[in-house]
Amino acid sequence: MTDKPDNTDKVRIDKWLWAARFFKTRTLAKTAIEGGKVQLAGQRVKVSREITAGDVLRIRQGWDERDVVVKAVSEQRRGAPIAQTLYEETVESIARRERAAEARKAAGAMARPTQRPGKHERKALERLRKQFDTP
Repeated sequence: MTDKPDNTDKVRIDKWLWAARFFKTRTLAKTAIEGGKVQLAGQRVKVSREITAGDVLRIRQGWDERDVVVKAVSEQRRGAPIAQTLYEETVESIARRERAAEARKAAGAMARPTQRPGKHERKALERLRKQFDTP
């Protein structure tokens, strides 16, 4: 039995996403693909779709959306430094993610508090509510 070489011509997209360390498991990669969070050249793809070097993928993970160009293909998951050589994120994608992160950070000031108000904060809120409740 012979092993496949590391740099084959085509690799299933779920295997490549796992090998490039976008997802921790192939199951998570499969779920993302089926959920439409991975697109190839602007089109939804199936899990079994094979990709080659030069393909452009749009990958959505949480708040972030990345546009990456496939530089090499691999079926084996290796260390992070090697995995980063499999793709290159576009300059527009990096700029878009940075702008979105800044917007989220700016809007974070209006987020819900992480804990319940203390005694003094609670009384201040009650006074504030009484101001707006009186006709």
